Amino acid sequence: MPIRNIRAKLAKSPVRRPLIWLRHRGLSANDIFLASYPRSGNTWLRFVLSEALTGQSIDFDNVDHFVPELKWHRGAAPILAGQGRLIKTHEAWRKEYRKAIYIVRDVRDVALSTYARTKQLGIVDSQLDDYLRSILQGRAHQYGAWHNHVRSWLDGPLAREGKLLVIRFEDLRKNSEQALTQMVQFTGVPVAAEQIRNALANNSVDAMRVKEERSRKLYQSTTEAGRFVRKGAVQGWKTVLTPAQLQLFERFAGPELARMGYPSAAEVGAPSAQTPLQPVGR
Repeated sequence: MPIRNIRAKLAKSPVRRPLIWLRHRGLSANDIFLASYPRSGNTWLRFVLSEALTGQSIDFDNVDHFVPELKWHRGAAPILAGQGRLIKTHEAWRKEYRKAIYIVRDVRDVALSTYARTKQLGIVDSQLDDYLRSILQGRAHQYGAWHNHVRSWLDGPLAREGKLLVIRFEDLRKNSEQALTQMVQFTGVPVAAEQIRNALANNSVDAMRVKEERSRKLYQSTTEAGRFVRKGAVQGWKTVLTPAQLQLFERFAGPELARMGYPSAAEVGAPSAQTPLQPVGR
């Protein structure tokens, strides 16, 4: 069994609890977290935010030094005030998190993106119907169900204390400069507007794909569906999911979709039962 499959299985086992506790050691009250459910645009934001905040060129091989994933935070550069760090996490809210930017993406697009990536890596071999039920029930990976993840952040103490900035992925795609400016201001680091625009220009989808291809660290996919940097589709689910699949999302995540302002299948017009499935990698 490939090592990535073993890691995926262990991540969903009780072995994970002490590991996660260890990963949350060494944090500072001045750290700010860049949080999201997986496949919600968090990786791209690490690049644009780190370039905007530092003015340095960021690629897949040095991004962990400036905006690290949680497990690599101890040696990260303190790019925030008070020697604080900007740290990526996919965990639900925890008491160790004192201030955070939370990125939310429509779970219907999240599920399709996650399925395409894990299918290509050989982590899952199930059909889409089975996978959708698994991810909505919180069994697909270690971070649980999307709707529970969203509730943990939006109903947690950071939101009540004004220490949580919530940004929808779709709004970020629609008006990137405005959303990025809002996030930079939230960190408290003074950054010129020109530096924010440069960070966005240096990390377009095409530029990110070039960085992916040049990376020495990433698994290199040979297909479009398996790329780490995908197109970041907005409402791509409308051309893929069947009526029965859409009803599954409404059943499990309907209240949270509505809470975040995402349209129901009925509001956008669900595809007919005869509509053939489009390739997941779109």
